[in-house]
Amino acid sequence: MGASQPGGPSLPQERRLVTAIPGPKSVELMERRNKAVARGVSTTLPIFITRSGGGVVEDVDGNSLIDFGSGIAVTSVGNSAEAVVRRATEQLQRFTHTCFMVTPYDSYVAVAEQLNELTPGDHEKRTALFNSGAEAVENAVKIARAYTKRSAVVVFDHGYHGRTNLTMALTAKNMPYKESFGPFAPEVYRVPVAYPFRWLSGAENCAEEAAAAAIDAITKQIGAHNVAAVVIEPILGEGGFIEPAKGFLPRIVEFCRENGIVFVADEIQTGFCRTGQWFACEDEGIVPDLITTAKGIAGGLPLAAVTGRAEIMDAAHAGGLGGTYGGNPVACAAALGAIETMRAHDLNAAAQRIGEVMKARLGSLAEKHAVIGEVRGRGAMIAIELVKPGTKEAAPEVAAAIAKACHAEGLLVLTAGTYGNVLRFLPPLVIPEHLLVEGLDILEKAIGQVAGA
Repeated sequence: MGASQPGGPSLPQERRLVTAIPGPKSVELMERRNKAVARGVSTTLPIFITRSGGGVVEDVDGNSLIDFGSGIAVTSVGNSAEAVVRRATEQLQRFTHTCFMVTPYDSYVAVAEQLNELTPGDHEKRTALFNSGAEAVENAVKIARAYTKRSAVVVFDHGYHGRTNLTMALTAKNMPYKESFGPFAPEVYRVPVAYPFRWLSGAENCAEEAAAAAIDAITKQIGAHNVAAVVIEPILGEGGFIEPAKGFLPRIVEFCRENGIVFVADEIQTGFCRTGQWFACEDEGIVPDLITTAKGIAGGLPLAAVTGRAEIMDAAHAGGLGGTYGGNPVACAAALGAIETMRAHDLNAAAQRIGEVMKARLGSLAEKHAVIGEVRGRGAMIAIELVKPGTKEAAPEVAAAIAKACHAEGLLVLTAGTYGNVLRFLPPLVIPEHLLVEGLDILEKAIGQVAGA
């Protein structure tokens, strides 16, 4: 086994532990990493990967781990998916870069056409391509400001939007994203979100009361006529996979329409079949004015986009949008391969099946273990919030301990949440069901070990 051997769909779909996690080669590489890489770049699980595909990642020590992370919802089509590799390889052999703003190429246009077709709404649309999710969000704000001639931007409690200066301002969580990095961009305002599990008057009142509180804050503290954009994740990702109470998002959209505010759906983590629909907005029939995408768009290559109403997207002056690498030709080819894979393998249906299996199993675990406060999410974007039994007090130490136990047994899981007390599950949409079930077996054992049988 080694880096010279291919990964991708042909990789054996099995969990295999031949050393402790991390193994000796990973430990050695980690020592090199610590001497060469800045301390601020953290590592969730200190194993070094040589191959990956389907539902597994294989490390330098020959261990094969079940992947419930997908590189944070990036490799939804699986690592080194056939169509992604084929199209990207063909493009690599032709040319690697020209800068679309200098001399354009058709793959950029083709990706834009696909996004204009796939995103919610049948209105005329335009798309601009970038490198990362944070860039997409930042450019969506630029576009909204150019269109409305207003400056204020409204975001929500528990939201995450990136690590650039503006997107740090948009992001709710201080540590580790904002601590010591200010001052931040001005004219950003935060309002309540409908978080059913933690709404004080109960989940049944959450949508109406949270929407009223948010709208009241915008009206009284900012002035709706000053707001360029409202930016929200349809399911809040880093915040803990919070699915806003039904009715909340439609009311916010209605308020935006009434007041000429651009409604921006940040679908960077939720997009491209992750929730069992092409985009999570579709669940409540929401048609955003602008939608930002990245992560799952290109099978692991860096690409992001802003797609939206033609009259809004075209408000920015010529030359006002772009970037040297934005819409790189190899990344565009990979995106066309990823979308081809999603269509050919009906990955929306695959995500729905993953959600059914996971929610059923996790629901039964929640009945046994009071430490699980809530099971939530849609499709292959599922989470459990961990609390001190009998309360809603966050238990981040329990989340960390369960994750550590899972890692030791060969299951890669991620934590999340404003309070650090959420385990989030983002398996590749192509994961075989036997690996999904085996991963849940490991999770059940880990919860039992940490929380008590």
